[in-house]
Amino acid sequence: MLIFMVTSMFLILLVGFPMFMTLGFTSVVVAAGFLPRLNPMILMQQMIEGISSFVLLAIPMYIFAADIMTRGYIATRLIDLVKAFVGHVYGGLGISLAGACTIFGAISGSTQATVAAIGKPMRGSMISSGYRSQDVNALIISAANLAALIPPSIGMIVFCVLTSVSVGELFVAGVGPGFFIFLMFSIYNYFNSKRLDIPRTERLPWKQRLITLKRALLALGFPIIIIGGIYSGTFSPTEAAAVSVLYAVVCEMFIYRVVSFRDLYDIALSTGAITSALFILIAVGQAFSWLLTYARIPQELTMLFLGTDPSAIKILFMVTIFFFFACMFVDPIVANLILVPIFYPVAVRAGIDPIHLGIVVTLQSVIGGITPPFGSNIFVACAAFNESYWDVIRGILPYLIMFLFFSVLIIYVPEIATVYRFFFFKK
Repeated sequence: MLIFMVTSMFLILLVGFPMFMTLGFTSVVVAAGFLPRLNPMILMQQMIEGISSFVLLAIPMYIFAADIMTRGYIATRLIDLVKAFVGHVYGGLGISLAGACTIFGAISGSTQATVAAIGKPMRGSMISSGYRSQDVNALIISAANLAALIPPSIGMIVFCVLTSVSVGELFVAGVGPGFFIFLMFSIYNYFNSKRLDIPRTERLPWKQRLITLKRALLALGFPIIIIGGIYSGTFSPTEAAAVSVLYAVVCEMFIYRVVSFRDLYDIALSTGAITSALFILIAVGQAFSWLLTYARIPQELTMLFLGTDPSAIKILFMVTIFFFFACMFVDPIVANLILVPIFYPVAVRAGIDPIHLGIVVTLQSVIGGITPPFGSNIFVACAAFNESYWDVIRGILPYLIMFLFFSVLIIYVPEIATVYRFFFFKK
């Protein structure tokens, strides 16, 4: 049955059908052909259950807020702020880009929105300052992926829905890894720019820096309100998503006045289309995941690849390898829907912290966004910058190496993710 499932999914994808049809068709055929006693209505019930979680309400809200900010001034003011403080050092513009992506990720939760909102306005100024196009493109798509680690994160929400892990805890756990990767990117850009002798920008006086900070205060209010509200327990991650939309509307429509009611209507339509496609995928993914569990395929696979009594380290390495290769070919959300139900039970039985596992899985989703052949950020950059596929990916190797290094590090040092427990969510 497993061979049939894998073969049929590959053939259906090869013909050109979208992923939700691939998962749905395979589930129905397997249920009818291999499990004749299974009531097909159960698959429909599982689809409905898959999108019934209250936590999923956060996804359209964060997408909506990110789209509003992409149309307005918030992204550019964040860029100006980071440039004002670090733009004068070697690699300053690269560090500014990574920093702006980190902050914007703490607002939007979307890697694709970060590519468009931060990458587009910064790319031209970096190239004109002496940076190589290949380095700039690689940095943009890599730094944008910090949005998947820095809360709020759509990928983390999907993982939590599949596993019933606390969204708030996983959000907090993503801060340490996200900041660590930002530091690695900054150090690399410093030495790479020094090696290439890229000219530095003029150091701004403190008076100008303070003016830039004042102009960006409203933008900085996003991560303070959203993350601070979640950490303090003022509101849940789902409620934080609604607050982010309200804050974006107030800032961009009534304070900056760059987004009109007509723009808001168009943005809402775009958000609705994206959300509909995503929720259909989650629904059929839930049915497919349930079918895998019902047919005991996770047990068969874990026995095949992990043996009878695998260690926690072995499980985490297998999770890393499976997700790394899966995310090279399919959307990370699809990889989560298929692989999380397989590995999560055996990981919990082995004593692995679910939060630690969630960070490992999310990190592989991050890497998948920049890994050929089908990394989602690659195609967004191609469209946003009007660049060829090769021009976007040819400078990616240093960043990919840093991500892989951190993947190994987080397996052996889970405290990078779980250090938050010293300050929040104390038992």
